[in-house]
Amino acid sequence: MPYDVFISYSHKDRKLRDELATHLSNLRRQGIISDWFDGDIIPGSKWQPAIMDTLKKAQIILLLVSADFIASDFCYGEELTIAIERDQAGKACVLPILLRPVDWTGAPFADLQLLPSGAKPITLWPTHDEAFADVIAGIRKAIDGLKKKGVAPNP
Repeated sequence: MPYDVFISYSHKDRKLRDELATHLSNLRRQGIISDWFDGDIIPGSKWQPAIMDTLKKAQIILLLVSADFIASDFCYGEELTIAIERDQAGKACVLPILLRPVDWTGAPFADLQLLPSGAKPITLWPTHDEAFADVIAGIRKAIDGLKKKGVAPNP
């Protein structure tokens, strides 16, 4: 069974979210993860309950951090609050991914290890591919950590 991955992001960062989704393909094809974002909501469905239900079931929550993410009342106020609560309760692993330079000092995720390595924003790497490869390596380490803690994928 794959680990459920929830991707929280600002719609203004959709291009970078799409690049991440491409880089998640190998994990997805290997059956290690099943990733979800709000673009997977079925037309005609109520979007807020769909997001909250999926967020509350995910074992891995990716926060795609940028100034737009921090400025978003829904991302920062709603999704981030639940993500941090689930992380602190040991029900999920929250992985902040720094997309673009932004002041994240004092943010609720500031005490978590950020990706990519060195908390260097994706957009400042020589190529996005290099940055996302580093992020995927971090996600694999996080999954190994979940396995060692005995956290199994949802049935």
